[in-house]
Amino acid sequence: MPRSTEAAARLSRTLAVAAFVALGLVAGASAQNRAQDDPPPPPAQGAGQGGIQGQNIFDVKPEVKPDASSLPGYMEQNNAQRNRVQPGNNSPMWRGVQAGAEGYTSLPRSQAPEAGILIQEQVQYPGSRLTTAGEAWRQVRNNWILPYGGALLLIVLGAIAIFYFSKGAIETHGHTGRRIERFTPFERSAHWANAIAFVALAVSGIVMAFGKFFLLPIMGGTLFGWLTYALKNIHNFAGPLFAVSLAIVFFTFLRDNWPQRGDLKWLLKGGGLFGKAGHEPPSHRFNAGEKVVFWGGVFFLGIIVVASGLVLDKLIPNLVYERGTMQIAHMVHAVATVLMMCMFLGHIYLGTIGMRGAYSAMRTGYVDEAWAKEHHAYWYEDVQAGKIPAQRSKPAGLGADAVRTA
Repeated sequence: MPRSTEAAARLSRTLAVAAFVALGLVAGASAQNRAQDDPPPPPAQGAGQGGIQGQNIFDVKPEVKPDASSLPGYMEQNNAQRNRVQPGNNSPMWRGVQAGAEGYTSLPRSQAPEAGILIQEQVQYPGSRLTTAGEAWRQVRNNWILPYGGALLLIVLGAIAIFYFSKGAIETHGHTGRRIERFTPFERSAHWANAIAFVALAVSGIVMAFGKFFLLPIMGGTLFGWLTYALKNIHNFAGPLFAVSLAIVFFTFLRDNWPQRGDLKWLLKGGGLFGKAGHEPPSHRFNAGEKVVFWGGVFFLGIIVVASGLVLDKLIPNLVYERGTMQIAHMVHAVATVLMMCMFLGHIYLGTIGMRGAYSAMRTGYVDEAWAKEHHAYWYEDVQAGKIPAQRSKPAGLGADAVRTA
C-alpha cells in the first residue's frame, strides 16, 4: 500500500473517533439540562412532621380563612405547634396577648407589677368605645379633653377680652390718701408663691397638651421636643410647690371666706360688673365672687388637681402604680386643671388690669380708703368701727397711726 493511502486511512479513523466523542459530550450535556429543567418530585405528605399536614396560606381558596384548618385542636395549639404547620403564623401568641395573658419578665413585681402584660384588658370610659384600656384613654384624651378643654379656655379668654374692650377697667372714684392694710407680708408671700407655681404649671401644661397644634409647626420637631422635655421637668418640680403653697393659702384666708350677709345679693347682682360704675354691691373683705373662686377653685378643684398630680408624679406611698391607675389619674387631672385655669383666669384678670388698685393691693399690701369703701363696703365699715385693725402687721419704721394718714 502506498504511503499516501495509509496516511489517508489513519486520518479517517482519527476523525471518526473525534466525531464519536463529540456526539457523546453533546448528548450528555443535553440530558443534564433536561434534568435541571424538570421540577423535583413533591415530598411525601406529613413526612418528618409527625403526621401533621402543612398548608401554604397563599394557596388557600379565597373563601377559606388563611388560618382555617379541619385538624382537631387547631385553636388550642400553642405558638410552637402552630409554627410546625404554618411557619410565621404567630396567632396563638397574639391571641394570648390580646386576652391579657401574662408573659415572663425578670423584673420584680414590686417594681413593675404589669411588666409581663403587653395589652391591657378592655374597658369603656365615658366618651370612648369598648376597647383596650390604653386605646380608651387615648380616645378620651384626643376626642374629648383636648378639643373641648381647649375650646373652653378660648371661650373664657374671648369673654374676658370682650368685657375688657367693651367696659374697660373698673375704676375707683376719689382718692383720700389714707391707706388700709389689706394683705400682710405673710399673706402676700403665700399668694405670690402659689401664683408663680400656678403660672409655671399652667404654661407648661398648656404647651404639653396643646403645643403640637400651635408651636410644633413653627418650631419644628427637634426644638419643640427639647422645649416640652424641659417644661415637663418644670411641671413635675413646680407641682409639689403648688400643693404646699395652696394649702398655706387655704388656711391663711379661710377665716374671711366663710359665707356672710350680702353674699347672695352680690351674686344676684353679678357683683355690679354689668351695672353703673361706682355702684358695686357691698361686701366684706372678700366678695362672693372671690369666695366662689376660693371654695370652688382653691379647695374643691385644688384637692382633685393636687391628688391626681401627686399620683402622676408617683409621690403617694404604698400605691400600686399600674397603667390603669395612671390613665385615670391623667384624665381626672386634665379635666380639673382646665376648669381651675378657667376659674382662675377671671381672678387674674380682675386682680391685674380689670380693676384699678387690685394689683397694687397684692404688691404693696395697702389700698386707699376710697377703694375699700367702693369695692368692699362692709369691710371698710368694720375697719372704721374698730372691729378690724387698719394695720394688722408692724410696718417698718412707721406706727399704725402714720399708716392711716399716709
